[in-house]
Amino acid sequence: GQAAYSASKAAVVGMTLTIARDLARESIRVNSIQPGIFNTPAMARATPEMKEALGKMVPHPPRMGHSDEYASMALEMVRNGYINGETVRLDGAIRMQPR
Repeated sequence: GQAAYSASKAAVVGMTLTIARDLARESIRVNSIQPGIFNTPAMARATPEMKEALGKMVPHPPRMGHSDEYASMALEMVRNGYINGETVRLDGAIRMQPR
């Protein structure tokens, strides 16, 4: 099942704001990115058909994410000095179906 996976993601979301508040006195900002399906080296073993099927599950755009899109989000979080304690879902609006 997906219980452990969802619990770990929920833990990151829950800790992001709390840690940001704890570290605010030190002028340290804390944000997190919750990625969806990305075309990463871990996906290298997947067949082209599997990658295409995974991409079609994403509402918009119907494809897997690209590493430059993740990097762009991370960079914006660094550049924007007012974003703090936030979790951004970077997933094309996908929600995984139960197994």
